[in-house]
Formats: sequence, structure tokens, C-alpha cells
Amino acid sequence: MESLKSKMLHMAFLFGVIILISSCKEEKRGLVIGKIQQASDLVVTEFVVDKVVFGKKEKNILFVPVNEASFLAYSRAKIKTGINLEKIKEEDILIEGNKITLYLPTIEVINFSYPPEDFIEDSLVSNPKRFLNSINLEDQETFFRLAEMDIRDQLPYMGLVETSQNHTRKLMHTLLKNFDFEEIFIHFKSDSLKVRQIQISDNTINP
Repeated sequence: MESLKSKMLHMAFLFGVIILISSCKEEKRGLVIGKIQQASDLVVTEFVVDKVVFGKKEKNILFVPVNEASFLAYSRAKIKTGINLEKIKEEDILIEGNKITLYLPTIEVINFSYPPEDFIEDSLVSNPKRFLNSINLEDQETFFRLAEMDIRDQLPYMGLVETSQNHTRKLMHTLLKNFDFEEIFIHFKSDSLKVRQIQISDNTINP
């Protein structure tokens, strides 16, 4: 009888320990998720892309091109990438003792700007005014708009994903070290680049 009672007490103790460990583990997971979600503003990576803008305009007289006008300028796009850490789910964080494995969402372009104040015309090369032909402000705005669209099309091929992932990994390692994890593994659910639908910039140039 004493032996049975002793076994029951032993099982109850083990059961209590398991519940306590499980409870501590879930509490730690909750703290980790909370800290990660608070880091959304910190995992932002900023890029600057320089773009040469070139355009030309021909004047035809009796179907013969004459006096070609040209325009050359320098521009700059500013890009911010990040990840939406609020999308982190419970199953994206695996904790085994002092080991943690984290699965993060896809890198996104969260902001894209192409400010006209950074447009600089190369007056030495540009020849926008020719006899019977000239490149006006409307033409210039068209050239800049086409340049912006070209930058947007090239975003997936500029290495933004790899650079942003490396930046995020470093920050997450620093963050998770504070929880005394000795083994930290960070993966991304996709190596593609998600580009939000961002309105084309207003490239109105002041005369």
C-alpha cells in the first residue's frame, strides 16, 4: 500500500514538473513573440539607387529627322525594406531547451520614393533646345517617370532580399541572445521580394 502511494506521489510530482516546464516554456515563447513583434521598426533596411535619366526628341520636317534634342540628368530613388513581424505565429517559433528556430515572413518593400528635389540635369551633356525643337518640362517628367518605372521593375534583381535578410538575422540574433539561447537558427519563408502596390511618384518639376 505504501509502495502504491509512493508511486502515485512520484507520478503526481513528475506530472507537476511537466506542467511547470510546459508553462514556463509557453511563457518564454510568449515573451519571445512579444519582443520580436516589437522589433518591426528595427528590421527596416534602407537603400539608395542612383539612376541616370536620358531622353531625346526628334523634329521631323517632311518626314526627315532634324535637330535632335537630348536630355541627361541624374536622379535618386530611396527604398525601404522590412518584414511584417505581426504575422509571426506560434508555429513559427520552435523552442527546444536553449535552442530556438525562427521562421520569418517574406521581405517587403515598405516604402519607395523618387523625389524631384534629387533630380540634377547635366547641363554639359544635355541639349534640350534646338532650332525648331525643344524638350519641355512635360517631356522631362515623362523621362523621369519612365526611369522610375524601370527602377521598380528591377527591384527583385538588386540584391535587396539578401542584404535585408542579413540585416534582420543580425538583429534577431542580438535580440534572442538576451533570452539566453545558445543555438539560434533563423529562416525566411521565402527568398522572393514582396512589393506593395505603391503609387507612382509625382514627378512634377518646378520650372
